[in-house]
Amino acid sequence: MKSRPFGQLPSGAAVELYTLTNAAGASLDVITYGGIITALRMPDRQGALADVVLGFNGLAPYAAGHPFFGALVGRVAGRITKGALVLPGETRHLVCNDPPNHLHGGLVGFDKRVWRAEPVKRPDGADSLRLTYHSPDGEEGYPGNLDIAITYTLSAQNELIIDSEATTDRVTPLSMTQHTYFNLAGEGSGSVADHEVQILAREYIPAADDRMTLSGRRAPVAGTANDFTTARRLGDALPGIYRSHGENYLMRATACAQPELVATVRDPASGRVLRVLTNDCCLQFYTGLSLDDTLMGKSGRTYGPHAGLCLECQGYPDGAHRPDLGDILVHPGTPQRRTTVYAFSTS
Repeated sequence: MKSRPFGQLPSGAAVELYTLTNAAGASLDVITYGGIITALRMPDRQGALADVVLGFNGLAPYAAGHPFFGALVGRVAGRITKGALVLPGETRHLVCNDPPNHLHGGLVGFDKRVWRAEPVKRPDGADSLRLTYHSPDGEEGYPGNLDIAITYTLSAQNELIIDSEATTDRVTPLSMTQHTYFNLAGEGSGSVADHEVQILAREYIPAADDRMTLSGRRAPVAGTANDFTTARRLGDALPGIYRSHGENYLMRATACAQPELVATVRDPASGRVLRVLTNDCCLQFYTGLSLDDTLMGKSGRTYGPHAGLCLECQGYPDGAHRPDLGDILVHPGTPQRRTTVYAFSTS
C-alpha cells in the first residue's frame, strides 16, 4: 500500500490518497475526504487495465461539489421523506436539502468529512485501508454519538470488499452506502447504455413523485420496466423506467449474516463483469441520469447522461419507522455490521 498527499481543503485540512494494489495488478485509490474511491483499475478479457469508476484527478472539484462520485454516504443514504425522522418516542425534522426531502445525510454528510486512515491487514494477509469517523450527537440533526469504521480491501480475486461497523450511545438510524459510478468499458468511454444489468429483486419501492420521494409501498417488478430479474441491455430498459432514473429495490426484510448476490452487470465490449453481493436490505439502482456534460472527468472528457451507473447497497431510507422494509436503527451495546462486495471478472 502506498500513500501520498492529495491536497488541502479550504479549511486547511490535509487530504491523503491511499493506493491498494493486488497480486493480479488491479488497484484501488481512496482519499480521506469523504472516503471517496477516486480510481479502480480492473482488467478486461485481454488483461488490459482500465479505470472503471467516474471521478476527478484532483481535490478541488471534489470539494467544489459533485454528484457523490465514489463517496461514503450517510448517516442515511437516500431520501428521508419530507425530512421527518421518526424515532421511538420522538420525531426529528432534518434539513430538506433535496426538497421536499432530506438526502444522503444532509448538507455536510459523511461524503464531506475527513476520515482518519489506517492501513491494516486482513487475516488472509490482504492489505486493507481502515477509515474511521466520529459523528457527534446532533450532527446534521441526527441523535447520538456514532463511531464508524469502514474497511476497504482489494482481494487477489479482484474483489472490492467494503466492511462497516458502527456503535452508538443512543438509538440512532444508520444506513450508509458506497456511491461509486461504474462504467465497465472504462471511465470517460461514454454511455453505459450497452451494459447488461441483472437485479435479483422481485419487489421495489416505487417513487411517489418526480423528486423521487419513496412511496413506502411494495410493488412487484413483474410486468414493469423495472424488472431486471433477467439480464437486460440498459439502453433498452431506460425509456420505460420512471424518469430514466432507477428505483430502490427490496432485497430482503432484515440484514443477513453473509453477503449474497443481488446484481450483475456485464459490458459485452470489454468482457468485464461486475457482481454485487451484500448482506444489506436494499439496492438503489441509479442510471446516472443527472450527469449533463458539465463535469470534466479524469480522462479529459465530460460526463454526459448515463456515463456511469450506481449500485448502492443500503437499508431502506425511511427504515427508522418502517422496520418491515428494513430496520436501520443502531442500539447502544449492539454494533451494526454490514458488508458489500463488488466482485470483478471477465467473460
